[in-house]
Amino acid sequence: MKSLIFFVLLLIPGLLLAEEPNVAELEKINIKVVRHNGLIDELQVFCDGYTNSEYELIGKLSGLKSISFSGKQLNDEQLKMLSGLKDLEYILINGSELTDEGYRGFLAFPKLKKLSLFHPSREQVTFTGKGLAHLKDHPRLTQLTFAGATAGNEAFAAISQITQLELFREWHNTETSAELEYLTKLENLKTIRLGQRLPNWGKKTPASFDNKTLALLAKMPSLEVVELTEARLDYDGLAQLKSLPKLKKIIISQVDVSATDIEKLKAELPHVEIDWKPLTEAQAKMLSKNLKI
Repeated sequence: MKSLIFFVLLLIPGLLLAEEPNVAELEKINIKVVRHNGLIDELQVFCDGYTNSEYELIGKLSGLKSISFSGKQLNDEQLKMLSGLKDLEYILINGSELTDEGYRGFLAFPKLKKLSLFHPSREQVTFTGKGLAHLKDHPRLTQLTFAGATAGNEAFAAISQITQLELFREWHNTETSAELEYLTKLENLKTIRLGQRLPNWGKKTPASFDNKTLALLAKMPSLEVVELTEARLDYDGLAQLKSLPKLKKIIISQVDVSATDIEKLKAELPHVEIDWKPLTEAQAKMLSKNLKI
């Protein structure tokens, strides 16, 4: 009996530490809570001004399925504080202070399927993008978004090693068209979204995505869905996609391409759904003024 009492007493502190925060506690620290069947399974976190204590509190929500962070406070150690969230399937981070080594921390989430990285570690010398290669060791991660990064060559070289990816989306990074060649190594990729690089202000910056770039996509026979945004294209460039044996859908938006070329493409690909939105006047100005193409 004494042994049993001692065992129970040992357990009690652990149980107290594992007690999950309630909705009121989370809302108090600027978190929007989404519940399903009465349980907290999604958080939208506005983390500017956070200290370690807020991340420790979030790390107690063991049943969490989805979480998004908006702010610039998440660093390597704080990501480790969330390692107890073993049921996480989706993580979105808009702004962070993660280093290349910090990306190893995502391996702590065994059920993670989808990771969206917006404006990651901008202008930080501790992040070149090569740390994304750690994600290659994540068996369930099949969807990755990488956008708004001041990283290019090393980031795309690292992404090319995540060969389990089935969906990849990218825009507003610093890659060149040559660096997009790395993506042809993603042999299981079914869906891709290509957007334009951001220009290097004060320097002439060639477009990363144009008619020539589409030749790279033609080398990826696993593709089923291709989404193209923020470019100047024509029929000759788009027609290169005809060689994709599994192609089901092409999405084209914010692209300078003529209606005549789109109709010609539709005639050439009768079994492919082509979702095209004509370029607006505001979008045309954006291509010239903001993206410098």
